[in-house]
Amino acid sequence: MKKRILVLITSLLITYTSQSQVSLDYYLPPNTSLNPAIPTPQSIIGHEVGDWHISHDKLVQYMYALAEASDRVEIEEYARSHENRPLLILKISAPANIQNLESIRTEHLKISDYNQSSRLELSKLPLVAYLGYSIHGNEPSGSNAALLVAYYLAAAKGTEIENWLKNTVILLDPSYNPDGLNRFASWVNGKKGMNLVTDPNHIEQNEPWPRGRTNHYWFDLNRDWLPVQHPESQGRIKQYHKWKPNVLTDHHEMGTNGTFFFQPGIPSRNNPLTPDRTYELTQKIANYHARALDGIGSLYYAKESYDDFYIGKGSSYPDVNGAVGILFEQASARGHAQQSDHGILTFPFAIRNHFTTSLSTLRAANELRSELLDHQQKFYADIPAMTDKEEVKAYVFSASNDNSKLKAFLSILETHQVEVYQLNKSFDGFNPNHSFIIPLKQNQNRMIKGIFETRTQFEDSLFYDVSAWTLPLAFDLAYKAVKGKSYTAALIGEQIYSTELQKTFQTFESSSYSYAFHWQDAQSPALLYDIQKLGLRTKVATSPWADQNGQSFERGSILIPVQNQPITSSEIYDALVTLSEKHDIPITSLSSGNTDSYQLGSPKFKTLAVPKPLLIIGEEVNAYEAGEVWHLLDQRMGMALPMITIDKCNSISLKSYNTIIMVGGSYGTLAQAKIKSWLQNGGNIITTKSAGKWISEAGLSKIKYKKIARDSTQKYQPYHERGRTNGAQRIGGTIFETHIDLTHPLGFGFADEKLPVFKRGTQLMELAKNPYAQPAHYTANPLLAGYVSEENLKHIPNTPAVGLSAFGKGMIISIQDNPNFRAYWYGTNRLFLNALFFSGMIEAGSAR
Repeated sequence: MKKRILVLITSLLITYTSQSQVSLDYYLPPNTSLNPAIPTPQSIIGHEVGDWHISHDKLVQYMYALAEASDRVEIEEYARSHENRPLLILKISAPANIQNLESIRTEHLKISDYNQSSRLELSKLPLVAYLGYSIHGNEPSGSNAALLVAYYLAAAKGTEIENWLKNTVILLDPSYNPDGLNRFASWVNGKKGMNLVTDPNHIEQNEPWPRGRTNHYWFDLNRDWLPVQHPESQGRIKQYHKWKPNVLTDHHEMGTNGTFFFQPGIPSRNNPLTPDRTYELTQKIANYHARALDGIGSLYYAKESYDDFYIGKGSSYPDVNGAVGILFEQASARGHAQQSDHGILTFPFAIRNHFTTSLSTLRAANELRSELLDHQQKFYADIPAMTDKEEVKAYVFSASNDNSKLKAFLSILETHQVEVYQLNKSFDGFNPNHSFIIPLKQNQNRMIKGIFETRTQFEDSLFYDVSAWTLPLAFDLAYKAVKGKSYTAALIGEQIYSTELQKTFQTFESSSYSYAFHWQDAQSPALLYDIQKLGLRTKVATSPWADQNGQSFERGSILIPVQNQPITSSEIYDALVTLSEKHDIPITSLSSGNTDSYQLGSPKFKTLAVPKPLLIIGEEVNAYEAGEVWHLLDQRMGMALPMITIDKCNSISLKSYNTIIMVGGSYGTLAQAKIKSWLQNGGNIITTKSAGKWISEAGLSKIKYKKIARDSTQKYQPYHERGRTNGAQRIGGTIFETHIDLTHPLGFGFADEKLPVFKRGTQLMELAKNPYAQPAHYTANPLLAGYVSEENLKHIPNTPAVGLSAFGKGMIISIQDNPNFRAYWYGTNRLFLNALFFSGMIEAGSAR
């Protein structure tokens, strides 16, 4: 009998019938009066919110239907995702405000201009609230709640909602990540049965690699608010600065066994750039969330998780832009229903919590309206006095010989509304012809500090995300702080924009002999690959040289002979003119091979193989790192990249590929004998992060990794300190300095020997006996920015950052860290691309 009861209970736990569907009344506040002329979500999408996961096309369909039906709503498409899905912003306010939106917007923007903010009469200005949902596609209760929030704001009647609309412009962004949202919805909807299975092991709750969290290229868009490398982020940040909201919400999900989190987060992990007043207001708003969740009986907590240190997240970015950012984390059903420590967690329950806290945000924003507007006003009005007191007055930087990198860097600064000027006169070695200056006395003062700072001292040793992200280091730019009396107005030239940069492309004459171009521009590899795709034979210079006119060329410069090519000399010329203009990289015509240095037929020019890479992907492979390689090669290099799972790799011939790329992950089922044979015959492998250690342990690489013994002198510690003690030994995201050999093929094109790298994790290589087998190593004093424990730091100096291991005719290049981190590490992108294009010319004697 007991056994039958147990079976019955288990059956009840793992199934949850479709009769658990909820009505609109489940979500809306009690006694809500609604305008019947406004379409409900169900009337447009065909089901009640929460019965199914909303697909992005239906989400868009409803938002347009709402805008068509309501005079409170105006809709705008502000960007398109990589998969060409629209990103929308709904501007919701009282009809009179909707008719006068542009005037309201331009007046509101004056608050964030310190030249005007102190003169404004804030009592006459509406508040701007930005509600944003589901930047992680597999955290979908936010976007599904957006349907209800939009409906409520358009249809609800009564004194409170009318006051909100009168005094507030609400910007509702229903899906920060359309591609991820749709990917996840397709998965869970396709696995839903008539009887909902709540078993956590069920296929519905276990989506396959790469999962729906990320965008098309498998990037976490909630880390892209600062780097803005993707169209979703670029459009969103432009929309943000178009309005400069006072409060912004960022609706997420967390583990199934959690409850509901809202900010403030852990106080000791706040970014020092954020004013104390921001956190005071966050706490005041939090009290409204607590009361609202009390009203529906939901468990919640604050101040015990998450932080606002990295300014490139949705809840942190507003804090350094005069607003209050608020993170919400809802326990996730990861499907339609799932068992949890708190009972069966349903999708509608998760949606209701996000809907409820969206309304509590608006309630708080309206009741704290004067405080929020006053905070934004003072945030900007205080900048001149604050800047006068600070030692650093400006930053200068240079990107000589790399117009593409400079343009990309300036584009990021412009997106964040940072003003950049031409350096007007020489300063401390910076040439005004190709150097720039950013004065700190401007509206984006705190943003500039966040971009350029190299902080190494911290109140806390734990970080939810990275502890350093200094952009000029990521771009490997020469830069310097201008301090005190060194700064004068005479340094400031004309304001400069990326779109106004002078093109470096120049017309050049046809040649019947050869052409050449430099390897210093970030787009040089893309130009080379476009030329190789034409079937043209290309060569790389392994030593500096000069042409017949005395023009100097560096190691890594590319030579294109005209003779013995598959197309005619005139066709070669026409193609090179087109490609030179496309990539904005000058090409030089050469009429003679007899130069002042050495002849162009010298063995110092090595013939290049066309890269034919394959990227191994799938379960156990880090999707972020794989996506970063895919994005770099596909988007920037114009390279079609085959991506193959381990199982597929084991079953196919590898003869079509000359390079295998392996990012961090585990490759235990990879057919080692097959890889060994392929390497033996001349294949090359590029590994990053933990893939290098795996391939070493598999016996394919001779590179050895350090075994770091931890300090064991502290024999006893309180149990509650375990997480903090262990966490402090993580390297979660820190910038270190390396030395790179500029004469090595992996060092071609770099401007100097010091290369900043981004490091996560404590993995380190041992020194090789062969002194040529580590063309890059950490310097003696490597810490540039970010947190690292003293114990970890002592193991890093002078260890290899790149290791080489020969295997038969093949070569393994193991890059210790991630050179393509979040797409904005242009400096180390070059290291990875050099490995891809030049691995075949590295001599076996220089490797382990």
